[in-house]
Amino acid sequence: MAIEPAPNQAPRDVSFEAADKPHAYDPVTQSEYFEGVLGRRVMAFIIDVVIIFALTILAYVFLLVAGIFTLGLAWLLFGLAFPVIALTYNAITLSGPQSATIGMRATDLQMRTWYGAPMYALLAAFHAVLYYVSVVFLTPFVLLIAPFNARKRCLHDFLAGTVVINSDERADLYRRL
Repeated sequence: MAIEPAPNQAPRDVSFEAADKPHAYDPVTQSEYFEGVLGRRVMAFIIDVVIIFALTILAYVFLLVAGIFTLGLAWLLFGLAFPVIALTYNAITLSGPQSATIGMRATDLQMRTWYGAPMYALLAAFHAVLYYVSVVFLTPFVLLIAPFNARKRCLHDFLAGTVVINSDERADLYRRL
């Protein structure tokens, strides 16, 4: 039995081919989605780093106390605390209904796939890994790619197939101006 689309909807094609999915946000015709993104993205990053460091400090305190009761065994997890917390934070917050971390929500940003779909946890964690690896091994200069492309994407955005845009509310505000 075939599933028919609603009367006012076109049938959806399900395809995994990249060529079948055009970019969802055009920087020429939809410039409101990219207006001021880079500056607010830096602010969102700072907010997120503060939250991640606060959570990491809490984890360190917990591991310190747990290490006393486990005769030092829990102290072996100190090196894993930051990466696990950072990846979990990104995976949980970006895969939520707003497709944004807490910092991104505070600055009216969202992250989407290049074809416009909301983020999912595995892609969010992969994006975070790409960010940390690219900045550690290629220096922060990899972030300088963003000002020179129309969608304001960084190297890790290109590699993960994501784009950071203004939220719909922020884009509506820019449309009215």
